Amino acid sequence: MKKLSILSILAFILIILSMFMIEGCKHESDEDDQAQGTDKVLYDLATSSANFTWYKNSDALLDRSPLSGHQEPYLRVRYNSVASAELDSTGKVKQGIIFGEGALVVKELYETTSKLGTYAIMYKNSGMAEADETGWVWGYLFADGKVRVAASEKGASCRNCHLQAGNIDLTMMNVSHP
Repeated sequence: MKKLSILSILAFILIILSMFMIEGCKHESDEDDQAQGTDKVLYDLATSSANFTWYKNSDALLDRSPLSGHQEPYLRVRYNSVASAELDSTGKVKQGIIFGEGALVVKELYETTSKLGTYAIMYKNSGMAEADETGWVWGYLFADGKVRVAASEKGASCRNCHLQAGNIDLTMMNVSHP
């Protein structure tokens, strides 16, 4: 009878461990799924092409700056109509401004001159739970919509670079590509 009890207990433990392993695998695969919630909103905003203005008024790819924390060798940046109101006539961010609510800055990061790899997104929406103390919601998404860094992290992995001297409301294009 004791053997049966011990075997039953071991079987129960194995079932419980299996359930934890299955749940853990689900969590790991969830990270590979398409963006959800705020990350999905940011992805949809980033993949829209309507009413954007390019940095320096040009959609040409720029070489990665040595100041950049991004690994891709090429980039280009665009601003929605709210954000582009803060660009000067040359398409650079005006000194000393604070972007208004609804401002969207989309940095397209390219793995090669023809292959988009990642979107780095800043969306000024202080009403969102994922907004940092300055109102920015930070997104870092692969071109296919998979989450690279979740918006729920509130730009924690981005802020060190974006706090460098010369930043304008945490944007760095004028510093990295004057």
